[in-house]
Parts: sequence; structure tokens; C-alpha cells
Amino acid sequence: MAEPQRSGPPMTAPDDRIPAGMLAGRARLYWRLVRMHKPIGTLLLLWPTLCALLIASGGAPDPYLLFAFTLGTLLMRSAGCAINDWADRDFDRHVKRTRERPLTSGAIRPWEAVAVFVVLSLLALLLVIPMNRLAWALAVVAAFLAVSYPFTKRFLALPQAYLGIAFGFGIPMAFAAVLGRLPTSAWLMLAANIFWALAYDTEYAMVDRDDDLRIGIRTAAITFGRHDVTAVMLCYAAALALLAAVGRIEGLGLPYYAGLAAAAAMAVYHYTLIRERSREGCFRAFNHNNWFGAAVFAGILAHYLLR
Repeated sequence: MAEPQRSGPPMTAPDDRIPAGMLAGRARLYWRLVRMHKPIGTLLLLWPTLCALLIASGGAPDPYLLFAFTLGTLLMRSAGCAINDWADRDFDRHVKRTRERPLTSGAIRPWEAVAVFVVLSLLALLLVIPMNRLAWALAVVAAFLAVSYPFTKRFLALPQAYLGIAFGFGIPMAFAAVLGRLPTSAWLMLAANIFWALAYDTEYAMVDRDDDLRIGIRTAAITFGRHDVTAVMLCYAAALALLAAVGRIEGLGLPYYAGLAAAAAMAVYHYTLIRERSREGCFRAFNHNNWFGAAVFAGILAHYLLR
């Protein structure tokens, strides 16, 4: 006897696909987590790295190295933002400027931020594979610096100095990748970056000083106290003096020093923005540091193009 025929539409398996709108929403949250909507952080890493790559290669960097260090800077800055938000998730909710970040607001979970950090760091490390062993070793150190920096705000009086090492570690990596060694200029440029980071991140910390004092975070703005503006300007001066020493060692010409002069003029402009210690002025000064770094890079590039 034949089986009876079922009536009605054919039965199908449940649709387990995630709606496209939901995926787009998650992507936007991750985009915000890694600060892709705020490129200033990437640029503050990129300018010193490109400067070092140009000087180490005598103005003619290998195309792959130029690609690898540019993309690697973007990836590691993004990874650093993810792990920073994970480390500071219990502090950021008490700071007006950061309480709406995706992790702090609960839009994404802590494990997601850690996963983003791991994936981006591994992608950045893959870029180092064609390079030499010294570059490999320094890449591991760079990853450690990225992981550990967020925690220095709990015990270091000047965590911005540690940030300067982390943000400037593309400098020794660039010299290592090109030359296989670390000459004096690499160390001087790294020292200059530490002072520059102290300057611009103190300006940044001045925006959040009241919140940081309340929740117990340590920053250079708190450590310097009423001498914060003076300290920022001295840090700019130290950074420029060290870069001038690099120019002398490397035999860089007038265009390079013109770039340093332009950067010095920008530092003076920053003084006019931060001297009253207003939140708006300090934040404008911080963001304007992109042009400080661009001026130094332009001077190096002009030297090699006009040589």
C-alpha cells in the first residue's frame, strides 16, 4: 500500500544564518573598538616608523618593508586599542570621554576584545616573517609592550614614557629590518619618540585629569601637577634636540632642519592651546601632533628627494 502524500509546503531545515544587519552592527562595534574612526593614534605611530625606515634605507626603502611597516603599524595600533579597553574596562565607565566605548558600555564582551587583539597581533607578526632574526625578536618585544602598557597606569608615575617606547618600537624594528643592526641613530630616535609621546600624551591626559584623580589612575599630567605645561614644552624641546643630533650623525641637510623648525613652531602653537588647561584646548593640541610628526617626516623625505 502506497504511503499517503504529505500536504502543504515542503519541510526545510531552520535558517541559522545571521542577518546581514546584525553582522554589520557587530562590524561597526569592532571598528569602534580598534578606533578606526579615530586615525590619530595610527598616525602617531606611523610617522616615527616611516622616518626610521627612510633614514635606515638612505631614502630608498624596499617596497615590501614600506608595505609591511605601514600595515603592521595599523594592525598593532588597533590591537593595542582592543587590549587597552579590555584592561581598562572597569575604569573607563567612570570617565566621561570613555564610558560609551563598546566594551565599557557592554555592547561587546571582554573575550571579544581579547580575541580581536590576538587575531590582529598574529596578522602583524605574519608580516615580519620575510625579515631577519633581529626583526623577529624585536617584533616579539613589540607585542609584549602592546600587552603590558595598559597596566602601567596602575603603578608608574609616568606611564606616558612607557607608551613612548611602545609607540616608537617601529623605529628599532625598521633599522633592524634594513640594516640587521641597531645604530646610534635608532636609539636617539627612540629616545626622541619617548619625549614626544610624553608631550602629546600629557596633553591628552590633561583632558581627563579630574576623572583620573578620582578613580586612582596615574598619568604624567597628575605627576607633573602645576608644572604640566612647562614639562610638555621641555619634552618637545628634548625630542627636537635629539632629532637634530640624528640629523648631524646621518648627514641630513637643510630640508631636514626646516622640517624640525616647522615642528618646533607647532610645539609653540600647542603651548597657546594648553596654557589655560582647558579640556578643549588640550584635546586640540593632542590631535594636532599629527602635523608635528608629518613635519619631521616631510623634512627627511625632502632631504632625500632634493639630494
